[in-house]
Amino acid sequence: MVATRRMVTAFFALFAMGSLLCTGAADAQPAWPTRPIRIVVPFAPGGASDILARLIGKELGERLKQPVVVENKPGAGGTIGADLVAKSPPDGYTLLLADVSVVMTFPSLYPNLSYQAKDLIPVANIATFGLIMIAPANSRFNSLADVIAAEKTTPGKLNMASPGSGSSNHLTLEQLNSVAGTKIVHVPYKGTGPAINDLVGGQVDLTFASGAAAKPLLDGGKVKAIAVTSSKRNPLLPQVPTIAESGVVGFESIAGQGLFAPFGTPREIVSKLNAEVNAIIKSKEMQEQWTRMGIDRAEESPEQFAAWLAKESEKWAVVIRTNNIKAE
Repeated sequence: MVATRRMVTAFFALFAMGSLLCTGAADAQPAWPTRPIRIVVPFAPGGASDILARLIGKELGERLKQPVVVENKPGAGGTIGADLVAKSPPDGYTLLLADVSVVMTFPSLYPNLSYQAKDLIPVANIATFGLIMIAPANSRFNSLADVIAAEKTTPGKLNMASPGSGSSNHLTLEQLNSVAGTKIVHVPYKGTGPAINDLVGGQVDLTFASGAAAKPLLDGGKVKAIAVTSSKRNPLLPQVPTIAESGVVGFESIAGQGLFAPFGTPREIVSKLNAEVNAIIKSKEMQEQWTRMGIDRAEESPEQFAAWLAKESEKWAVVIRTNNIKAE
């Protein structure tokens, strides 16, 4: 708890410092924005970050009366794009929309990370969502109790695919193993697609997937849902229990997508971006989009977002350290 408060305080201090550093410069500049804004997505097109960046970018451009361009900069698990933004001028014209892991878990996973969490200011919490544990359609497992019972009968025989070592899917598995006393074997893949393909083909027993990735397969009868990792049920799958409801009391694992700016970005720009993004995601059209994707909207201030990131960072740092997890 003490460590968490320290991390929250650090986030706030850095946020305030970054704002103060640019106050004078901002006073001398024309009202922001006066030219196109770039949103960098550190992953390939088609993923959650890319989809959300394009949805929000279009609306943001209309509200700010300036073009908003989404630019994909994939590579090295997302660190290349995150580093690019971290080292960009703090003027509000280069932003990052990415999985919150870029500041939440990457600093613990990558010993030689080219940027630090403090180099990226939390601007807006775009979305949060739990993962869905899925199994092949013909699997003998119909509940988490089935999975745990089978694993306890033959420890180390069950396996679970993930998009890669250090991914939120992998970390969620390690957390489950720790609290449930299981030894489900991690099988890393190079991406969500290959992991799910082998799951459907029966080469692996289980995987964790986002609602966007799992729903088409569930609708097509290719996989079955076992449980969800959030503290409440996924609106896309109201009949599927949470892991906590399934007997692992208190379990929760939440992934998220956030908007970030380089350290030193003026506070008035951060505040304006936060207000505009919050207005966008609470619109009726976007609420419907979020529901279809099985994600929750999170209308928070930058400070509230920073507090959540600090709390989650500490939690996952313990999981990473305890299990000696290394990124690929």
